[in-house]
Amino acid sequence: MELSSLKEFIAARDFLLKAHDYREAKEGFVWPKLANFNWARDYFDTLAVHCTNPALVYVDDKGAEKKVSFPTLKDRSNKAANFLRDLGLVKGDRVMLMMPNSVELFEILLGAMKFGCAIIPASTLLTADDIRDRIARGRVKCIVTDGELASRVDQAAVRPTDSVFKVSWGAGPRNWVDYNEIDGQSANFKSEEEFSEDDELLIYFTSGTTAKPKLVLQTHRTYPVGHLTTMYWIGVKRGELHYNVSAPGWAKYAYSSIFGVWNAEATSFVYNYTGRFNAKQTLEVIERYQVNTFCAPPTVWRFLLLEDFKKYHFSLREMVSAGEPVNPEIIQRVKDATGLTLREGFGQTETTLQIGVFPGMEPRLGSMGVEAPGFHISILDDDYSPVPAKTDGVVAIRVKPERPVGVMAGYIDPREKNREVFVGDWYLTGDVASQDEEGYFWFVGRADDVFKSSDYRISAFELESEIMAHPAVTEVAVVASPDSLRGFVPKAYVTLKPGVAPSKELAYNIFKFTRERVAPYKRPRIIQFTEELPKTVSGKIKRTDLRKTETDLRSKNARSKDEYFESDFQAELKAQRK
Repeated sequence: MELSSLKEFIAARDFLLKAHDYREAKEGFVWPKLANFNWARDYFDTLAVHCTNPALVYVDDKGAEKKVSFPTLKDRSNKAANFLRDLGLVKGDRVMLMMPNSVELFEILLGAMKFGCAIIPASTLLTADDIRDRIARGRVKCIVTDGELASRVDQAAVRPTDSVFKVSWGAGPRNWVDYNEIDGQSANFKSEEEFSEDDELLIYFTSGTTAKPKLVLQTHRTYPVGHLTTMYWIGVKRGELHYNVSAPGWAKYAYSSIFGVWNAEATSFVYNYTGRFNAKQTLEVIERYQVNTFCAPPTVWRFLLLEDFKKYHFSLREMVSAGEPVNPEIIQRVKDATGLTLREGFGQTETTLQIGVFPGMEPRLGSMGVEAPGFHISILDDDYSPVPAKTDGVVAIRVKPERPVGVMAGYIDPREKNREVFVGDWYLTGDVASQDEEGYFWFVGRADDVFKSSDYRISAFELESEIMAHPAVTEVAVVASPDSLRGFVPKAYVTLKPGVAPSKELAYNIFKFTRERVAPYKRPRIIQFTEELPKTVSGKIKRTDLRKTETDLRSKNARSKDEYFESDFQAELKAQRK
């Protein structure tokens, strides 16, 4: 690496850390120009020289606690790099990491980065078929997983001709290599390889709710450097403790547990729990360990808000949410409970943080924020031309003449998908929004989640936000239900708060509630209570499944259990209007 590259990276980082407000950050930030840059080797290892705060604080629900210093993690990741080399891997080989939250995950991830392997993060919830697909399409050369998951990898029935090294953390099958062999490796790692900031670093398999997952390529430039914007959005400062609720295997983990926090020389807090998410235990941990900055997806915030925040004494300074759009109701309830502003951020597996409500900004309820420093974003029509203010269109990032660092290198599979999303001067996100005169973006939905009813355009997200305001509702997903008269009508799948039972009376109450808040053309016409919503392993609602279920129901003229139509209450609602 050229020393000038490290200096450029640190200078860009320091500019964002010291920026007084968003305007200064947006107007003055310039992406650093790098050459031969390997973030783990050239930047992370320098933190071991001067960072006195821990790199990691790990706790779990069984009482374990570990504090890992930057020098220790540097040495352990060097051992991991040497271990991968001794296995027989070479620079550029692809390593799949299917591990739970653990210190070892950080060791092997950093070690693979230093060695020059491309990393394929994988959820521990993957099935044998999922694993088989990733090995084949990802051209995996090595798998590192928990000993308890090793049998599932073996069930994937990888062809004997596929030379895949299998490493087990914890007791695994006899034919697997024991991860603990890294203990015998040297803590010094040197490589004669030439590194480029455009080398493959991370290959993500997208959620794949409608088709096979796409393979997204991120490089040593696009992710470690691109996440400078994520660091700025989180608002974490040097030496602070940052907790990100996310499972390994997904982009948000790299966003907020690795690059976003270590770019700021802060400490990553890891809380490893087994079983279902427990809101009470999570709040107790945040209080006990004096977490300073906190990031969680909207689903987690919904569960947290079922608890009494006033019982806790937090050290929280900044709170953010990403992964799916945040309903305004959640932002307001968090403000009422904590006095702090929950700030929203928008990014994708394909990008780093591109739009958000940044530190010091008051959110405009319902807005996803403004464009991040280093990004130039517009709303485009079907002809890829910018639209007037307050007009719906696709969110697009300008990639010519200068491409923001935080945009993926491209899709590896299917490659033809690149022609669909990189059009002219733009990268098309596939999300629909509008932008007002002051630069704030207002989310409408994924292109598939916006539909017409009687020729009126309806945003599923907008209607979900209104229904979420009902005191009995925990979560809601709106989909288009086929209707012989209107083409489609909005149907709301609703989960209820603990102790609240589905009933005809409650359905009527929600219909009445929305009539008072929502214009007639977009209010829900059908409500179905459900114990839980179908979700991907990354926690996103599988609206595709709900749409298919709804189409099947209507084609059979059938009705589900706990499903209610607005027409069921025609007399009551008519009386209400009087």
